[in-house]
Amino acid sequence: MALIDPDQAEREVFVLAERYDPLEGPWHAHRRAQLIHASEGVLTVRTHTGLWVVPPQRAVWILPGTAHQVSSRKAFWLRTLYAEPGAAPLPDACCVVGVDRLVTELLIAASEFGAAYSPGGPEARLIQVILDRLPRLEVAPLHLPSPRDARLKGIASALTTNPADPRTLGELAATVGTTERTVARLFLKETGLTFGQWRRQLRLLAALDRLGAGESVSNVALDIGYEDVSSFIAVFKSALGDTPARYFR
Repeated sequence: MALIDPDQAEREVFVLAERYDPLEGPWHAHRRAQLIHASEGVLTVRTHTGLWVVPPQRAVWILPGTAHQVSSRKAFWLRTLYAEPGAAPLPDACCVVGVDRLVTELLIAASEFGAAYSPGGPEARLIQVILDRLPRLEVAPLHLPSPRDARLKGIASALTTNPADPRTLGELAATVGTTERTVARLFLKETGLTFGQWRRQLRLLAALDRLGAGESVSNVALDIGYEDVSSFIAVFKSALGDTPARYFR
């Protein structure tokens, strides 16, 4: 299936599968929209406007023509639904959605025939069942928006490199030659989040990435800046509805 060029395939909607080793893929774009799902591990998907972390039982929706990059710390099976613009009933913005067991199995089944199916046949009906299920998928809060201002980009880059960086907003603002008040105002304006919310989301997504690679909760919690494991678990459960152990079960 991986030998098919998804931009040249004849069918409007189809699913392709490929096995990958741990990777940091190249930036690229497709003319079709994509629903990207990995059956194991955690994906990190970056666009020029932000990043999404995609744990198991989740998928990321990428709009047509959106440049993006996919990375993972573990080997994984990737199954991607490709759809002509407007053919799949999903939001008009990139997002992570929950994927139930039925949709997972449907994607696996559809990937076995890929784009090689006849309109009106059983394969086409299976594709239609997938499309009928898509509006029921709930959006998950696993997005970190990227600021545009050069000063904010410098701060965001430093914190992304080291989520445990203990510096205050005022200290970080000083490193880029501006004031705490200016940075606070711009973060809210450009990302829709306060700086504190943005930093918590960064740490949460960094934790998901590492937990999905098999690291222990205690190591991850301390490495991303929490003083104790219980505080991290409380924040994790508040954001995602489960403890880390149950979330990855």
